[in-house]
Amino acid sequence: MKQRKLKKLKLKKRVKTNRIILALVSLVLGFMIAYSYRITETAQDGRVITDRQWEQDLNLRNQLIEQEELNRTMQQELHEKQEMVREFEADLANEAQVYFNLAEDAEKYRMHLGKVKVKGPGVKVTLADGEYDPMEDNINNYLVHEHHVFKVINELYISGASAVAINGQRLTHNSYIICDGPVITVDGNQHPAPFEISAIGDPEVLVSALNITGGVKDQLVNDQIIFSLQAVNDLVMEPIIAKK
Repeated sequence: MKQRKLKKLKLKKRVKTNRIILALVSLVLGFMIAYSYRITETAQDGRVITDRQWEQDLNLRNQLIEQEELNRTMQQELHEKQEMVREFEADLANEAQVYFNLAEDAEKYRMHLGKVKVKGPGVKVTLADGEYDPMEDNINNYLVHEHHVFKVINELYISGASAVAINGQRLTHNSYIICDGPVITVDGNQHPAPFEISAIGDPEVLVSALNITGGVKDQLVNDQIIFSLQAVNDLVMEPIIAKK
């Protein structure tokens, strides 16, 4: 009887001990579960968020990712458009240069045709008949003739003259000069000596071309023509008025 009571007492102690252990295990397990839940539901800034807030945050993150992808796509499209604009600008610049060259050429043609007023530096060449020589049988030997005038005009054009006039009358691409005794006829208009040939161009180049040894000046002087040359800074030539 006494042994039975002792066994019963030991069993109660064992049960009580097991209950204490079970309680401790339950307490630790509950603490771990609670701590894990808090870690899961806590944001990085330490605030506890609900499921709805978590879902909203996830949606916002997804929208941000989509927006960033859209931005990259639009940025790529922007680069492509900018490249197209640069190509268009280059084409326009080339076209503008072409139009500028055409306009410049057209202006030169109008100037050579005498359609526009021109002004600038240049030279004036005066050709006068030689002094009378009673010992000379042929008076034409010291008069200025059209071939003398042609020599001067051709040399001026070859040397870069952009416009030429005789006694103020502009010459064109189809002008003609005819000698008629002591006068010359330029495009139907008569001009007496002396003949002033003016040309717009680089004065230094034109003067050097006419004064070259054995050139136009020496040839005319040998023909007893009085030759004078002057560089000027402000020549003006009016446009040719077409005859009706």
